[in-house]
This record gives sequence, C-alpha cells and structure tokens, in this order.
Amino acid sequence: MVIVTIIIFLIVLAVLIFVHELGHFLFARMAGIRVDAFKIGFGPKIFAWKRGETEYGLNLIPFGGFVKIHGENPDDESISGPDAVRSFVNKPRWKQALVLLAGILFNFIFAWLLYSGAFAVGVTATTDGFEKYVADFTNPRIMITDVAVGTPAQKAGLAAGDVIKEVSVPAFVSSSNKNLTSTSKDIGGANGSPLTIESIQNAINSSQGAPITFLYLRSGKPASTTVAAVTGVVADKYAIGIAMDNVVTLKLPIFSALWEGLNYTGVMIQQTAVGLYNFIGNIFHGAAKLSDVSGPVGIAGIVGNAAQMGFLYLVMITALISINLGVINLIPFPALDGGRVLFVLIEGVIRRRISPKFTNWVNLIGFGLLMLLMIVVTFNDVVKLFK
Repeated sequence: MVIVTIIIFLIVLAVLIFVHELGHFLFARMAGIRVDAFKIGFGPKIFAWKRGETEYGLNLIPFGGFVKIHGENPDDESISGPDAVRSFVNKPRWKQALVLLAGILFNFIFAWLLYSGAFAVGVTATTDGFEKYVADFTNPRIMITDVAVGTPAQKAGLAAGDVIKEVSVPAFVSSSNKNLTSTSKDIGGANGSPLTIESIQNAINSSQGAPITFLYLRSGKPASTTVAAVTGVVADKYAIGIAMDNVVTLKLPIFSALWEGLNYTGVMIQQTAVGLYNFIGNIFHGAAKLSDVSGPVGIAGIVGNAAQMGFLYLVMITALISINLGVINLIPFPALDGGRVLFVLIEGVIRRRISPKFTNWVNLIGFGLLMLLMIVVTFNDVVKLFK
C-alpha cells in the first residue's frame, strides 16, 4: 500500500510540475524568448532528448522541475551576446512578468478544469450551497467529513468519507431510537426510522457510554464497527469525535459544470491565500506551528488517502494541491515566481536593471532556504508518522 501511495503521489507531483512549467515554456515561446531546457525533477538525468533548440528530460529527484529560459538568470552572454535579442532579460518588463506568472496561471486553470470535470462526471457535494441544482441531486446520504485525532471514532476505525447506513444502540439505553436506518428514498424520509444527523447525535448522547454499532459504506463496500462514546470531546454531551454532513452526488451539464468549477476554483484560491496569509502572520507573532505545514511526505499521505476514497477524490485533492502550488509561488520570496516578479516591478519603478550578480545571488540564497525548509518539514512529517 505504501508503494502504491508513493507511485500515485509521484504521478500527481509530476503532472502538477509539468503543468506549471508548461505555462512558463509556452509564454516564453510566445514572447520570442529562447528556451534551452524543459525538465521534470532535479539532480542526475534519467533520460533526455533534444528537439530544435530545447532539451527535454526527466531527472532523478522528482520534487521539482524547471524551464531554462535564456536570460532569466542574466549573464554577459544573455545581456549582450549573439542571441541577446531573444533573451528574457532584454524583453519588455510586462512580457517578463507574464512569463513568470504563467506557471501560476496554468496551475489555476488546471484546477478549474479538474473541478469542472468532477462536476460533469458527478461529484460528492453538500446539499448546502448548491440548492439551485436540487433537481440534479442523486443518492442522498450522511457522510462523515472529519474524525478527530485520538477520539473513540478514530480508534474504532471510522474515517472521513464513510457513509453511515445504520446506527444501533442498546435496547436498555434507548427504546425510541433503538435502530436508526436510512431510507432509499431520501434523507429524513418517512419510511421506517429516518436517519438524520440530529438523530445520530441524539443516539450517541443517549448511549451514555454504552457500545454503539455503526454500519457504514467505505468506497461502496459495507463495513461495521462498535464505538463507545465519551464525555469531553463535546461540552456537556457524550460524543465519539466525528463531524457529519448531508451530501449528494451532483452531476451537472457541461456548461454548468464549467461555471461551477470556475466559482469553486475562485473560492479555493481565496481560502488558500487567506490561510497562507494568516500562517505567515503567525510566524511574525510567534504563534505559527510547524505541524500546520505538510511537506512531500505529508502530502503523499493525503494523496494516498484520497486515492483510497475513489478516483474523483484524488482529482479534487490534485486540484487543491495545484491551487496551493500556485498561491505559494505568488509569495514575493527569492527563487519563487513571486520573488522574480518583485524584481521586475522594482526595475520598472527605478527605470534601470538591478545588478544581475546581485539578483542571481539572492535567488540562489532563496532557493537554498526553500530546500532547507523542505528538509525540516519533511523531517517533521516523518516524526508525525512514527507518532
């Protein structure tokens, strides 16, 4: 299972890097800039081939990729050499900015296409927020959306994505809610004893710590477990540590899917940017936690969990990672696209070129710091795995 997770993660990572670098590559070509290399990964070469003036290839270390654009890291040859007219550094600054921002743009566009495809095929969605598409709702159900760490639910094996089908409490605890079952007609239907979020919560609380049996579906396969509720998880109530929501399968016509995919992408970009802004703010206030950040190992685990839940979940999490990649690259930090754009803006304000030697050194230092951060975060991910 670990091997499968690693393979899926590497495929997802390679696709996202390819999409990001493809944006830089295409916009550089459109701007008339020479592109010397387009490669996925760093370090030793696995294989490569040359077409025209560009070398394409795959390198051993998969955590990155690059497009080698003539003049992006200025030197004497790119500034005044034989092919200086096709150099990045000699192009108008608005073209430079577009080339630098193109990778981010492609990450956002890719996320939009993935979300739109999910809506077109049929995606699990909450009933709240999509009321105008109620006619397109199918397969209503109650799904566990989160399981708190260290709670009875987690210890019993319940997980996010499980669909609750039946909850049974001991007869001596509750005579009115002895068995709660969902109906095939709808959530909260009139056939039998309806299964609702409120009825499940009441059953858990009324159990008073006695064993409760949950029948559920995971990836469409039936399963069951027994859980004993405890106090302290939720104030003044017995609880097992799960969050639930009413969900449906939402399948939209292609144009509606494209529109909702665009809206959802915008919402996720906004939420990701706000979350990143708050995290950076907490760093300066000394309130940031390293546990809030996931590196390659943590992201691989997330991707693996999504893959276990189904292909569409993997598509949705891939779109979210693509958005995160784009938002992070907007940060005006050296070596990131946002940092390079900042240098272009400064040059536009001061009306002269910043020393290429200074620019290259700053970006090199920035890249080193980013690699150091990745090592620290990866180490923290590994420690969390053992915990």
